[in-house]
Amino acid sequence: MSVPVPRRAVLRGAVLLGAAAGATALTQFGAGRDARAVATRIDQPTIANCATWGARPPSSAVSVVQSRPNKIIIHHTAFPNTTDYSLAQAYRNSRDIQNLHMDTNGWLDSGQHFTNSRGGYLTEGRHGSLYGLLHGETMVQGAHCVGQNSQAIGIENDGIYLDVQPPQALWDSLVWFCAFTCQQYGIPPTEIYGHKDFNSTQCPGLLHDRLPELRSTVAARLGA
Repeated sequence: MSVPVPRRAVLRGAVLLGAAAGATALTQFGAGRDARAVATRIDQPTIANCATWGARPPSSAVSVVQSRPNKIIIHHTAFPNTTDYSLAQAYRNSRDIQNLHMDTNGWLDSGQHFTNSRGGYLTEGRHGSLYGLLHGETMVQGAHCVGQNSQAIGIENDGIYLDVQPPQALWDSLVWFCAFTCQQYGIPPTEIYGHKDFNSTQCPGLLHDRLPELRSTVAARLGA
């Protein structure tokens, strides 16, 4: 279904959406919607929405999928590895990605749902993605992995990792994001993949080799 993003979703949290205050509690994947229990509630990481980092509006309405995603797909941007780890750079990077995707690729918006900077700052990519994540019932259709765009959450990790490892801040942020996303959508940690698992690409470089580590670390965070 193709519908405009609700205005409240665009304006929601015109400031950074901070980590929710929360205590350890017994919960389940997907806020109790699935049968598999986990021991720890994952607090929401800080994610800057599109309005916060200065996104352009989509060129047409995004498509909202009326079901939860069943996996997470890890990407790298293949942009040069900046040494500027600031929040301002994270916002510039999000704008650069959106401009590339809209002006060069001809897409209606950023292709990925979320972006992770080398400094570990998370931003919303495609409009409506954060609204879907926080509510845990729907997702917007992305443009990040052929054949998976209506069923997988895509996160771009800034940089190119064909022969170097990502900064620790990026890795730590990726773990937190994946744990929170698994919790919100009821996605098992085993369903975290790399772009090259589905398409002919080198993406996400050495991050792909670390997927077993990512899955096990996320599972441990969830107490699974």
